[in-house]
Amino acid sequence: MNIVNVHQAKTNLSKLIEQVEAGEEVVIARAGKPVVRLVVFTPPVKVRRAGTWRGQVKMAEDFDVLPESLLAAFEGRES
Repeated sequence: MNIVNVHQAKTNLSKLIEQVEAGEEVVIARAGKPVVRLVVFTPPVKVRRAGTWRGQVKMAEDFDVLPESLLAAFEGRES
């Protein structure tokens, strides 16, 4: 854990950010007392809810019908 005072943090912010990105823990202190901890930012994961598109998407009755010639081409055989 790397502890720096506020003045050092202001002066060396880019270096401190690099240290944090490398996995080190950096604590900023005021008058020798820890005040904040620098951490890598991880964006929040957007929660997906099932059913939010219900009724908005229409699928043709034959959406899964595949012509034999196309299936043969995908499978690498002659039709």
